[in-house]
Amino acid sequence: MGSSAPLALSQPPSCLLPQVICCEGNAGFYEVGCVSTPLEAGYSVLGWNHPGFAGSTGVPFPQNEANAMDVVVQFAVHRLGFQPQDIILYAWSIGGFTATWAAMSYPDISAVILDASFDDLVPLALKVMPDSCRGLVTRTVRQHLNLNNAEQLCRYQGPVLLIRRTKDEIITTTAPEDIMSNRGNDLLLKLLQHRYPHVMAEEGLQVVRQWLEASSQLEEASIYSRWEVEEDWCLSVLRSYQAEHGPDFPWSVGEDMSARERQQLALFLAQKHLHNFEATHCTPLPVQHFQMPWHL
Repeated sequence: MGSSAPLALSQPPSCLLPQVICCEGNAGFYEVGCVSTPLEAGYSVLGWNHPGFAGSTGVPFPQNEANAMDVVVQFAVHRLGFQPQDIILYAWSIGGFTATWAAMSYPDISAVILDASFDDLVPLALKVMPDSCRGLVTRTVRQHLNLNNAEQLCRYQGPVLLIRRTKDEIITTTAPEDIMSNRGNDLLLKLLQHRYPHVMAEEGLQVVRQWLEASSQLEEASIYSRWEVEEDWCLSVLRSYQAEHGPDFPWSVGEDMSARERQQLALFLAQKHLHNFEATHCTPLPVQHFQMPWHL
């Protein structure tokens, strides 16, 4: 595989499932990284280091990262005895690449939680380079460091939760105060547009962007209330569609709805897939923010 992945393992009583596999951020180590949050929550946790970090060999290029992640998932399945449907992937920051790769490659994985992650590396690379280098930077990232998280995530069918840090100074492309430049927004929008293309047509996309732009929980709740989202109706529509057409995305739900109904359903889906955490990029995630993703 070109790399080895040392593991940190905690095994509470076997009745406590699922197994949480953690994917650390850039320059992160499992010994001091995001693994502490699910551990504190009482889960059985598996951690690993990027290739070239600590006892891992190799270099952290995308294919080596994917190879290492494959080893970790195989270890969880064949050595620890967890089935893919018993595994949750939890990633922070750049760890979203390996988590979305594993979700794409192991479609029976139970769920994915992405904290402070992004849709695509190119906009973040362009942020820190001169405009004169745009073409070179884009080609270099695409050919050698293509962390295409959104593309990979859209090939996964299971439950997803995105945690957006409202003061994130790393994955914003302008300034941390400009929450609409947080690339977590783009990750959410691309996922919802793939899964619910009719709901996320122009009207739905517009209202979700308004909701994402909210600067506080109060403003976020005000937008949600203003559109009079009826959660029971939203759930009924989605469950009826799933019962008739099956669970596989993309769904054609919303095709025959009014613009107002699409907007309400779009807001409902956005709130179910993204939670805000008022913090900077590297603040440890409090255990109360570690929640299992929503699913029908």
